Amino acid sequence: MSAASSIPHTAERMSKVDTAWLRMDSPSNLMMIMGVWLLKPGVTYPAVRDRLAERLLKYPRFSQRVQVDAIGASWVTDTSFDISRHVRIEKLPASSKKHPMQALQARLAELAMEPMDMRHPLWDYRLIQHFDGGSALIVRIHHCIADGLALISVIQSMVDGGLEPPKRKTKPAALHGLEAAEEWMSHSLIEPLTAAAVKALEVAGESAAQAFEAVSDPRHVMEKWLTTGLNASKDGSSEAARLAYQVLRDAAALALMSDDSPTRLKGQPGQSKRVAWCQPIPLDDVRAVGKALRCSINDVLLACVAGAIGQYLKSHGDSVAGKEIRAMVPVNLRPMTQAYKLGNKFGLAPVVLPVGLDNPIERVFEVRRRMSELKGSMQPLLAFALLAVAGVLIKPVQDAMLSLFSKKTTAVMTNVPGPREKLRFCGATLEQALFWVPQSGSVGLGVSILSYGGGVQFGIISDSTLCPDPQAIIDQFEPEFEKLKLLTLMLPWG
Repeated sequence: MSAASSIPHTAERMSKVDTAWLRMDSPSNLMMIMGVWLLKPGVTYPAVRDRLAERLLKYPRFSQRVQVDAIGASWVTDTSFDISRHVRIEKLPASSKKHPMQALQARLAELAMEPMDMRHPLWDYRLIQHFDGGSALIVRIHHCIADGLALISVIQSMVDGGLEPPKRKTKPAALHGLEAAEEWMSHSLIEPLTAAAVKALEVAGESAAQAFEAVSDPRHVMEKWLTTGLNASKDGSSEAARLAYQVLRDAAALALMSDDSPTRLKGQPGQSKRVAWCQPIPLDDVRAVGKALRCSINDVLLACVAGAIGQYLKSHGDSVAGKEIRAMVPVNLRPMTQAYKLGNKFGLAPVVLPVGLDNPIERVFEVRRRMSELKGSMQPLLAFALLAVAGVLIKPVQDAMLSLFSKKTTAVMTNVPGPREKLRFCGATLEQALFWVPQSGSVGLGVSILSYGGGVQFGIISDSTLCPDPQAIIDQFEPEFEKLKLLTLMLPWG
């Protein structure tokens, strides 16, 4: 079933940031966002294929392939596009009937390290028609197409009764059902910054790019970028110069960021993955604990993640006293009403998790303190600007520059708010939704948190060399939350 005849010819330059993500693939980490939907009752292949052809292809990016040239890359129409190449039937081994979830996890781990075909658009869906009383739908999308928050817009258009995919050059309808009220990763970080300040950063990056190409030490790269950026900002308005200076000043803190504690989760990754997840815990319980402790939902969840990782390390005989690990957390830098445009518009914020604190109450208060400090930082915008600069550098220099992040980071962690009510797709109920974001450089651990349908779902993807059993971390999460809930109830209220 070919759809090429209905696809208009388009060609456009890929943004600098998206180019950086395109070139970030490595033998240890492919830059793919992966997810799986668990649907009941089951759905058929023709229904899924036709739904994706009808809805997904209204976003031009999904019918375009990448064309690389000497100065970057472009999006061009795939004239041989065939929807059947991108929507396939997947079958698990016959022996998987006794343990379907473990078989699904194993297949997801394999697909996480299977490169996509650069001759065609960089995405695919795989349908397991008969899975655990329903169906499972696996999705892989290269990060250069869009970030996770932008893909929420795509999901909203795919489900039954969902929003109509936006037409080009029209104002998109507002998104609904997102639990944004308590979500700290909001576009509010970008609002204080004027377009002039962002333009000053772009000028700084462009003028510094040529200097980077002769430099191999990432710290020297940062110093040159700081110097060039400050000089460039002086040529703009006083407001642009002030804001650019404020952001560039934060680069020093980012460049001199101390290494996080050495643990078995940090090191040189291999070339295979492991995938794991837990059953959802009630979101109302998490909200109640947060309200009682005057913490956000995210403070509670991150504290439990820190506790679960700490327990995992202790179970292997490792001392965690005084230890903390750094996780890079994506921060959205655009209004959700602009997410339909796809692409990558997020920064990265370094979150330090106190895995060495045993007391759950003490741990959640410490996470709250650190998150409060982070909310006033401009480091997310700085990280976005660095990715834009990286996109115009030759790949070896980009790799050296971005190693600044991976060498000081143990994990990548995302927290995405989903709809309160369960969605439907092709007549079936979407019972569980899971996703995993890629890790770059030498980072070997990815943690995802998704609130959906009244529950909170945790997932982990890990490098098999650094963390061969991520389920052992996942299994510690619910006990850590239960300890926190119990201690909260025992506090002397009133």
